[in-house]
Amino acid sequence: MAKLYLILTIFEMLEALITSKTRLKLLLKFFLNPSNTSYLRGLATEFSESTNAVRVELNRLEEANMLLSTYEGNKKIFRVNTTHPLFPDIQAIVFKYVGLDKLIEKVLDNIGDLKEVYLVGALANGVYTEGIDLVIVGDVNEVYLCKAVQKVEETIKKPITYTLDSSGTFSINHLPESALKIWESYGE
Repeated sequence: MAKLYLILTIFEMLEALITSKTRLKLLLKFFLNPSNTSYLRGLATEFSESTNAVRVELNRLEEANMLLSTYEGNKKIFRVNTTHPLFPDIQAIVFKYVGLDKLIEKVLDNIGDLKEVYLVGALANGVYTEGIDLVIVGDVNEVYLCKAVQKVEETIKKPITYTLDSSGTFSINHLPESALKIWESYGE
């Protein structure tokens, strides 16, 4: 019960600290997957927000040096500044908000011969969704995996779907371009 309270408190604290829903969407977009890039009108369409609301928040994040921008033709393209001193901390908070920290902590320990785990789907694109989609690579204990996923779903109150590749012939080329590696074995 204490862990559930802590998770709810994290959600409430983040939403209290970040009162702008647009800013929260931008943090999710760029800090979940640092390879994400986008431009003003694309973000406004994706978020179903006015371009002015998105522009204000983009400017604030850029002034704080949390986002960097470049021009491609007449489009100003934004990306996260991974060298910002607060980048790891903000990314950790975003992971907690989404529930990835619990997923990694509870599911990936003692699972078997796990090689890699990728976040795919809308969340990998930085679009907040109610579910988490994964591709899990390795020879794992599927019964344990299923039970662990169910426990995490109950804790974070989000459905988790996964594809398990234990064939030994996995290729990253079969993943969508936006796939985000969230775990990798550094063993032998």
